[in-house]
Amino acid sequence: MPTHAKPRSPGRLRRMILASSLALTLAAGGTTAWALDRFVIEKVEIANVSEYEAEQAAASTTTDTDTTDTTDTTAGSATGTASDAGADTVSDTVAAELTDTSYVSVDSSIEISTVVTGSGDETVTYYVADVELTDATTLRSAFAQDSFGENITETTSEIAAAKDAIFAINGDYYGFRDTGIVIRNGVVYRDDGARQGLAFYADGTVKVYDETTTTAEELLADGVWNTLSFGPSLLDGGEIAAGIEDVEVDTNVGNHSIQGEQPRTAIGVIDENHLVFVAVDGRSDGYSDGVTMTELASIMQGLGATTAYNIDGGGSSTMYFDGELVNNPLGKGEERGTSDILYIGQ
Repeated sequence: MPTHAKPRSPGRLRRMILASSLALTLAAGGTTAWALDRFVIEKVEIANVSEYEAEQAAASTTTDTDTTDTTDTTAGSATGTASDAGADTVSDTVAAELTDTSYVSVDSSIEISTVVTGSGDETVTYYVADVELTDATTLRSAFAQDSFGENITETTSEIAAAKDAIFAINGDYYGFRDTGIVIRNGVVYRDDGARQGLAFYADGTVKVYDETTTTAEELLADGVWNTLSFGPSLLDGGEIAAGIEDVEVDTNVGNHSIQGEQPRTAIGVIDENHLVFVAVDGRSDGYSDGVTMTELASIMQGLGATTAYNIDGGGSSTMYFDGELVNNPLGKGEERGTSDILYIGQ
């Protein structure tokens, strides 16, 4: 795995550029003010997500306890205590194994590899993380600045470091839009179905679904742990999905199309609790040109995925492992701020 410099922090560069662009290109007055408010100004809805999720988990546990027979609860509690004690013992006695490109613990196995194809200006470089989990909820989500809302950003590395993550990739940049179903770590944050989503279930199942045909509460009741809202779905039953070159995820200013040869991030499902994450670098002649959506689907298919899903790409495409950038965003080794990540803790 190439060694890159420690991740730099571009601060809020993306929003600054967008703000400047909007100021130059949009009509003066109300339109400019609206655009700045919609796409640039931070709007914090929940300021301390870690605390909020802990409160939601405690409330859920209390509700479950209240609806359980006292005798069963006592027996279950005793069993759970013994199980937890055993798990703690295992965790304490089995040390995680870490190399430059791999990590193995009682909760997860991660193997990082680098693939280079083509030559000259058609060179494509991408990075693959093959991940196996013992518990699907080991894969967690985190928000920039530990806050939920719109236009709140940090780099993938900054968010990951705050969570003591061993591995992370950028998420779906939920904060750039105000639609979609957002469930993270078993908590509902947004319920406004608009597109194809990806649902991670607590039992290890991962499914592409139509957000417009369900609700966040229904998904939560079915056992969904995390959702992503971007797309498109890349594979249909292991075959490259039709029409993926024509999909537009957003019609927001500055994000009309996701087509052409671009940096990409994608998630693939090989089996239950066996995932593959891919970050394709691009827009850097001689290092990596980027790939089309169909080419990305072909990469995921070649890795053995039967389900695969495209998430936020471009300058956001980032893979992080053991405190370092794995990939080389835009050939410059500099990360762009994003609103969220998926990660595995140490």
